Amino acid sequence: MSVGAITLADITSADWSLALDQPGIPGAGLGNVVQGVADVNQCIRIILTTPRGSDPLRPTFGADIWQYVDHPISSATPAIVREVTQAIALWEPRVTLLSVRATPAQDDTAQSGAHLDIAITWQLKLSTANGKTATTPNSTAVTIPTA
Repeated sequence: MSVGAITLADITSADWSLALDQPGIPGAGLGNVVQGVADVNQCIRIILTTPRGSDPLRPTFGADIWQYVDHPISSATPAIVREVTQAIALWEPRVTLLSVRATPAQDDTAQSGAHLDIAITWQLKLSTANGKTATTPNSTAVTIPTA
């Protein structure tokens, strides 16, 4: 076993998965695991960046947000919000969606507005003994590039 390798004793959460090498996820990197809220965040990113139909064993997995790449923003935005909402409701039962916002990404390049930033605010469905939610809202951001 390599030095610094993660063992089962290092995993302290029931919700965990191998970390993907994704920027923006603290602690993510090859050979690491993400746990708890970071695992849910990673799962939401995977759902939103997987085109529906691309997983042959789960043909309904993912979100069809790619089909709106060339649509006008005024018609694409509500459709993308609907796709995101449906995909997360179906594939991430651990969360309650609080909001979904899709906006053109603005930067200082000639391609400003060519990408969409999707911001999702969600809350874990963990509950306490009295049935109230015990977690604070979290957010996940995904940028959808043009084709």
